Amino acid sequence: MPETSVAHFYDELANDYHLIYADWDASLRRQGEALAALIGQDHAAVLDCSCGIGTQAIGLALHGHRVTGTDRSPRAAARAAREAAHRSLTLHTAAADMRRLPFPGGRFDTVVCADNSLPHLLTEPDVHTALTEMHRVLRPAGLLLVSTRPYDDLLPDRPASTPPQVHRTADGAERTVTFQLWHWHDDGEHYDLEHFQLHPADGEWRVTVRRTTYWALGQDQLTRLATEAGFVESAWRMPQETGFFQPLLVTRAGP
Repeated sequence: MPETSVAHFYDELANDYHLIYADWDASLRRQGEALAALIGQDHAAVLDCSCGIGTQAIGLALHGHRVTGTDRSPRAAARAAREAAHRSLTLHTAAADMRRLPFPGGRFDTVVCADNSLPHLLTEPDVHTALTEMHRVLRPAGLLLVSTRPYDDLLPDRPASTPPQVHRTADGAERTVTFQLWHWHDDGEHYDLEHFQLHPADGEWRVTVRRTTYWALGQDQLTRLATEAGFVESAWRMPQETGFFQPLLVTRAGP
């Protein structure tokens, strides 16, 4: 897929992204609480370098952290800022690629790259470049939190789809159905994703399909790439331990 496909995917999804969740507000509070517990300090300067519409960034701002959000999707980043303002929170956002972060070195206490965002980068050099940038903008011993899908569990079977999720809109008036189809490449590591959302409209179902590509990046691979980018004390923390919905690589910037 072309280089612009990830930004286009999330630009198109930005208005409907919250419909992936049964209760988006509850999810951002829950995710923010789990990440804040791992950060373990008050009023940290946090960069969410894949902020989307603000699920983790707003959750962390609710806990008093000073959060900046960037995303490759301008529409998603703009919505994150609006959603934060609606909740009387400050969230500075910008459209930026995590491989070219627009900040001076040593700016942040913590960098967050959550919700399976890093695997949108499809090669080792690109992932290494992104991790090197995250290391650059962290203060010495700064914390990096990266979450991905549990690919070590998924790769043996290479699933073709996700189960449908049926959620009601905030006013309870309408239902939305969301599911994904995964088309695996011949290399067995990359897959094209088709994201389906079905919305009721005038007695019919309106179907929206959006497409992007991922790399099923295993935990050992990601840990190795983080080490090569200068991170130390790397450990994987599982959802049953952290309360976060995906496995998390927890690591710190080395000297």
